[in-house]
Amino acid sequence: MKRNISVSALKQTPIEKQRVELVERKCIGHPDSLADGVAEAISRALCKEYSEECDGRILHHNTDQGEVVAGESAPAFGGGKIIRPIYFLLTGRATRCFDGKTFATDAIAVKAARDYLHETIPTFNMDTDVVVDCRMGTGSTDLQDVFNTRKGHTVIPRANDTSFGVGHAPFSQTEEIILALDKYIADEFRPKNPALGYDIKLMGMRDINTINITVAAAMVDRYCSGIDDYVETKEKMVEEFTRIAKQHTGRKVKIAVNTADVIKKNRNSVFLTVNGTSAEMGDDGSVGRGNRCNGLITPNRPMSMEATSGKNPINHIGKIYNLLSTEIAKECCQKVDGVEEVYVRLLSQIGHAIDYPHVASAQCITKRGYSFKDFAPEVEEIINHRLENITDITKRVITGELKTF
Repeated sequence: MKRNISVSALKQTPIEKQRVELVERKCIGHPDSLADGVAEAISRALCKEYSEECDGRILHHNTDQGEVVAGESAPAFGGGKIIRPIYFLLTGRATRCFDGKTFATDAIAVKAARDYLHETIPTFNMDTDVVVDCRMGTGSTDLQDVFNTRKGHTVIPRANDTSFGVGHAPFSQTEEIILALDKYIADEFRPKNPALGYDIKLMGMRDINTINITVAAAMVDRYCSGIDDYVETKEKMVEEFTRIAKQHTGRKVKIAVNTADVIKKNRNSVFLTVNGTSAEMGDDGSVGRGNRCNGLITPNRPMSMEATSGKNPINHIGKIYNLLSTEIAKECCQKVDGVEEVYVRLLSQIGHAIDYPHVASAQCITKRGYSFKDFAPEVEEIINHRLENITDITKRVITGELKTF
């Protein structure tokens, strides 16, 4: 049966030629990102448990409904204290019983969440700074039936929902800068400058040929002896972030850090925290409210509102199709001459095999000097090949190779 693949030419101003572009990333310690990370950690832990106990079979679950309820803290230069811990509510659904086996899903979820938080925010005192509460239920019977496969046969999973995924490529200079800054902060800047916390929002705005990056960064009070240390860290951030950004663009770059700070002789109001996240002092978080699966929030591009993190990687379209559409878009731009930009949309129908979407659509902006008709068959072949091998996405998610936020 032939797949319903649609490849069409798109008459649209390419992103780099549009006057204004906005790009955002919520880094790992942002409350929304903490919710995403915990949800995905739980899903991976359940996949591991199910696979080990059921001869490689992964059972139905979705853990994409978690909430972060902010705590209360009293930060102070040199070290403050947590007054009320951050509350993590774990919800969603997981299979508790199967084929005579019972799974300690709540215990698995709590351990996965606590392990993830300890690794992600090492400044946390896990005994006093966080509370993890599990209220997971079991899945609905009809969705578990859709999830199941026939014994003794290898079959492609059937979609658990009528939903869609969206992807685009290539990334613009502004998008590349935001991702590069996030990586540089985690790999190089923070290890040398521990005063910089984990809750960072990077907001990029390009206006013609000027790229403005606004950085909202929580500072860790125990590593700041006073306002001078705080200001010095901010100055280093401006200098180093500008250097990294200029590696990805020839445009003018402006970096601004913690623009709400008030620093006066007799009064300071700065973004100072005990553990490096605003979740300890008033900011809540929810799964799916932050970055899309490509790690960015891009209002100039088509996006899905699906929460990718925590959804099961076997047949949940909200996860698989968003990841796959992004992979398809990247491959098209890397391998097909003449594609300036490509936007991919995959739509499922509940109960139908996930490798045969209701439609697989690719819209291509053609480079000057190329003919769309010449390269359209190559794009269609890439889409078809990726759909034939769709279960590769599942494997790469389970191993942690593919990120979801």
